[in-house]
Amino acid sequence: MTTLLSVEGVSKAFPGVKALDNVYLELRKGEVHVLLGENGAGKSTLMKILSGVYQADSGAIVYKGKPVQFKTATEALRAGIGIIYQELNLVPHLTVAQNIFIGKEPVKMGFTIDAARMNRDAVEILKRLNADIKPTALVKNIAVSKQQMVEVAKALSYNSDVLIMDEPTSALTEAEIEELFKVIKSLRAQGVGIIYISHRLEEIREIADRVTIFRDGQYVSTDDYGDLTLDEIVKRMVGREMAHKFPPKKHIPTDEVILEVRDVQRRGETEKASFTLHAGEILGVAGLMGAGRTELARAIFGADPKAGGEIFVNGARVTVDSPLDAIQAGIGYLSEDRKAYGLALNMRITDNITMAYLDEVSTRSGRILKHLEKGVSRRFVKSLDIKTPSISQVVKNLSGGNQQKVVIAKWLFRNARVLIFDEPTRGVDVGAKYAIYELMDGLAASGAGIIMISSELPEILGMSDRIMVMSQGRVAAIMNIEGATQEKILHHAAGLL
Repeated sequence: MTTLLSVEGVSKAFPGVKALDNVYLELRKGEVHVLLGENGAGKSTLMKILSGVYQADSGAIVYKGKPVQFKTATEALRAGIGIIYQELNLVPHLTVAQNIFIGKEPVKMGFTIDAARMNRDAVEILKRLNADIKPTALVKNIAVSKQQMVEVAKALSYNSDVLIMDEPTSALTEAEIEELFKVIKSLRAQGVGIIYISHRLEEIREIADRVTIFRDGQYVSTDDYGDLTLDEIVKRMVGREMAHKFPPKKHIPTDEVILEVRDVQRRGETEKASFTLHAGEILGVAGLMGAGRTELARAIFGADPKAGGEIFVNGARVTVDSPLDAIQAGIGYLSEDRKAYGLALNMRITDNITMAYLDEVSTRSGRILKHLEKGVSRRFVKSLDIKTPSISQVVKNLSGGNQQKVVIAKWLFRNARVLIFDEPTRGVDVGAKYAIYELMDGLAASGAGIIMISSELPEILGMSDRIMVMSQGRVAAIMNIEGATQEKILHHAAGLL
């Protein structure tokens, strides 16, 4: 097969860390090449080099037989290398066609945008994807899965021969993932070379032709997917055997109720919900996308308005009308979108860890005592094994798993006894997942109560003591882990029981 793109001995360093150290990758025409590795392995750094966001310090990139070094993302796009990031990069209030051709709109009379031609061209590209999307629809009014197709169409509008997909399924349902995979297979048949990054190892069997593995910024191996077992992939990624996906449980739920929710309802989104959470318990919350899990969690935390209901913490009724009320009541919330709601990405690790409890590291006049702040940060960086060259590192430069640990550190410092984990391992690699599971188990063993919202049923079954299933905005069932199965959970989630 024809080689489209090759990476030959590429290295890249940032202050305090070598992100890539002499790595290799070859992409052929009409193949799906899966790039795997733990968070911090260098995958995203390489993709940013290929797409012109970063420039390599050394090594060579050969595209269509010629050495290249793209200085901007636009330059890479115009050469035919498109990238789709985990976070969608669309303008919600513009139409589908406007998003596809943003910055390169066809014009007539030399200065007026030719909307009719733009819509026609958008239809042709969407046909290539077998995507039933109206070019005149506003992006904010279409499903996330269709927005993903618009991202693909936008990349293809540059006549891309290479398409890089970075965690494209992280926010999609199973049915939507199936549709995306049909598009990927269609593009492969058209000769497009696809570099596919994912932490969902189970899903790649559907599309992978070859697999390249990075570890700690270094190249490990490239193989045909059919020549590898899942266990071998994991071993190469983490550099060790992983006999179990979940740690042995050390926590034991007690009879002490530390959170009681009575008839709480998010205004216009969910029905009345009632449940309890015990000290030392992990309560898994399952349900299909749109079931109301996050909406209920945000109502409990005071991030969204409630239509009614009561909340009791440690037996005492508390008023939670804002996140500050929840924090003061001892409730912490790890959002499913840690970058948007859990972290100040452009601030340091120290700032993020202490931001929810500044009183503890400040004078009465409000002056932050740097030595206390640093001491707290060093303690949590060490105890949570946060991989960073310095506690002064800006959080946006950390890997996804380490960012998640910083959010956890924030709530541990705040001494939150009730913790809501919303999709705690989304976008996190297999090794970091295990570390987060161990942290959750340890927190529960210390007497905390954890509400764990997850779309991954193996995670729900592997970590929970009880499972609450939501369906169409209501609590459909609460069951003990004994006897719980994926089938039972899905039946309740779909409203069949």
